[in-house]
Amino acid sequence: MKRALVFLMSGATVALAADAAPDPGWEKLKTLVGTWQSTSAEHPGAVTVTFRLVSNGSSLMETMDVPGHSEEMVTMYAPDGPSGRIVATHYCSAGNQPRMAATGLDGSRIDFQFLDATNVLDPNGELMRGLEIRFQDADHFEQRWTSRAKGTDRSATFAYVRKR
Repeated sequence: MKRALVFLMSGATVALAADAAPDPGWEKLKTLVGTWQSTSAEHPGAVTVTFRLVSNGSSLMETMDVPGHSEEMVTMYAPDGPSGRIVATHYCSAGNQPRMAATGLDGSRIDFQFLDATNVLDPNGELMRGLEIRFQDADHFEQRWTSRAKGTDRSATFAYVRKR
């Protein structure tokens, strides 16, 4: 009887998960899968980002190659089912890992705000505090990254075009 109950409960869980409506923000983020290129006043030279679904489609990995940085940066996006939000963890070239949560989606924009961070060695050092993604059409989007260092916020905007 105990085994039958466990089996029935796991079946109910699967049924509930299958019936859950897809999150519109998550669905919008998944449209970024592919390779994109940008130039920015803040970063001379071509910035390349690649998005791909990983972990059986449960996470979106962004790999950013910025001229002048010795290593690529990675940002992982994933829906946080219980909270109903999307969480982004940015593995920064500064060596820290800020986490941000989506606070809003208006159909053309997702706004991520700071939650917390790991490996922050200097409280006055540079730390990403926000990310806004603006969707324009299937081949164009923008990212506006906001960081804070010594109490001062600084933003950099990247306008991306899908590479063919």
